[in-house]
Amino acid sequence: MRNFKEGEKVEVIDDNITGIVITISDDFITIRTQEGFDMDFTASELMHTEGMNPIRVSKFEASQVKADKEQGGKRKIRKVAVKERNIAKMEVDLHIHQLVPSSKGMTNYDMLNIQMETAKRQLEFAIRKRIQKVVFIHGVGAGVLKEELNYLFKRYENVKYYDADYQKYGLGATEVYIYQNS
Repeated sequence: MRNFKEGEKVEVIDDNITGIVITISDDFITIRTQEGFDMDFTASELMHTEGMNPIRVSKFEASQVKADKEQGGKRKIRKVAVKERNIAKMEVDLHIHQLVPSSKGMTNYDMLNIQMETAKRQLEFAIRKRIQKVVFIHGVGAGVLKEELNYLFKRYENVKYYDADYQKYGLGATEVYIYQNS
């Protein structure tokens, strides 16, 4: 059996679910997903997420989960509205101040390379995790980053890209739709 600890970030092996371990019992490990749902899995269904800092679960939160389980109540499942289903699943902010602690002393070329490496890495991640929609926030500026992103997206045959929702992002974002192979 794998050793899991409360507060550790984990992923479900056969599904696109990540979460934080909140309780561990003999038979099941309860995780809280990023969407806020509590789910039970066996240790063999989970794997450690490497390179992430574990998030600590407060004693109160863990005891509240145990109390909810003891009551035997059904989990509340929130029905997702049609409008919410169409919201982008992932946002990637490519503004340089979001990617590095300080851009002091960096040339425009250096900053563009960091932004493009980040965009490529996040796009590959989305394809691997079967995330269908990703919004790349690039800002308006002179349009150099946007053109470089368009060039990157053209190299993927399973990707369609277009301007993101104007009301939410203005002209400074591109939405990518990733076609999933069946």
